[in-house]
Amino acid sequence: MIRAHLPPRRTVRARAAWIAGLVAAVLPVTGCGAEVDRSDKGGKSTEVTVSNCGKDITYTRPKRAVAYDVSGAEKMFALGLGGRMRGYVMNKLGDPSIAGSPWRADYAKVDRLGTERITREIVVNAEADWVLAGWNSGFGEDRGITPALLKKVGINSYVHTETCWDYGSGATDVPPLRALYTDLRAIGKIFGVSPRAERLVADLEGRVAALKKTWPAKGDPARVFVYDSGTDQPFTAGRHAAPNDIIAAAGGKNVLDDLDKGWTTVGWEPVAKAKPEVIVVVDYAGQSAREKIRYLKSQPAMKSVPAVRNNRFHVISYGDAVSGPRNVKGAEDLGRYLRSVGR
Repeated sequence: MIRAHLPPRRTVRARAAWIAGLVAAVLPVTGCGAEVDRSDKGGKSTEVTVSNCGKDITYTRPKRAVAYDVSGAEKMFALGLGGRMRGYVMNKLGDPSIAGSPWRADYAKVDRLGTERITREIVVNAEADWVLAGWNSGFGEDRGITPALLKKVGINSYVHTETCWDYGSGATDVPPLRALYTDLRAIGKIFGVSPRAERLVADLEGRVAALKKTWPAKGDPARVFVYDSGTDQPFTAGRHAAPNDIIAAAGGKNVLDDLDKGWTTVGWEPVAKAKPEVIVVVDYAGQSAREKIRYLKSQPAMKSVPAVRNNRFHVISYGDAVSGPRNVKGAEDLGRYLRSVGR
């Protein structure tokens, strides 16, 4: 990978001094209002306060950001912020999403810091000053990397709003697409590119509004089940995961939209009982969508389900299915498929 955005390698002594400086740094994390700007002598805003998961957090404009997975990387790329990144971390399962991304060129220019989970060691070694990830999707107590732990070494962070519902006592419940727009606006403010963020959000909202005009005039929405993986139990999307809103924007209804979870496992019985008309299959490296469809057709509990009986499977890229600007493309593609089968 090209390391164009990384500063020259430092000596061990210099690196130790830098980390010591981080530990000693004190970054304010609470604010008293909606948005607070402070300006430097040149007239450019260097600090801004935004709300993240129900808390006002004050950020100094980051210069060495690290993002985790497609969700983090592509929110940054869509806002033109690749040049302000130290790098990104992404599991190898996401490789096809990189290959099919409209931001392939950005991925090629930004250093890939890891091919598994993000860790505190990766972030510190990258000399990051800001990290973007989701709660229990990047950040997590069990993983040893949380906003609180990063703050102790002077590194600020932002949690994807889609995951805030499960984040601490101040948890906030924001529908996935609105959570996406919230993140794009907040990241835009943090990095000083709010006009670009507003244009991007307006475009995404406009495309969703146009998509809704294609919905059938009558009848209940198509019942849709999301299949990511799993044999004993399917791994799927509850109401807090992006596919819930992708399906709704396309004119369908997630058969598990009453499940108070994000990405989670369920039994085959409730899925079969819901009688989905269409199954959305999430595609990534490791197991092909064709193999997944073959398994679904062989699963005894699913053989009588309308989607299986009528061979109605729609494949969606992992990059379109996780929180990010490609969610709207995922909805548009699904909408076209639903219309093509009369739904």
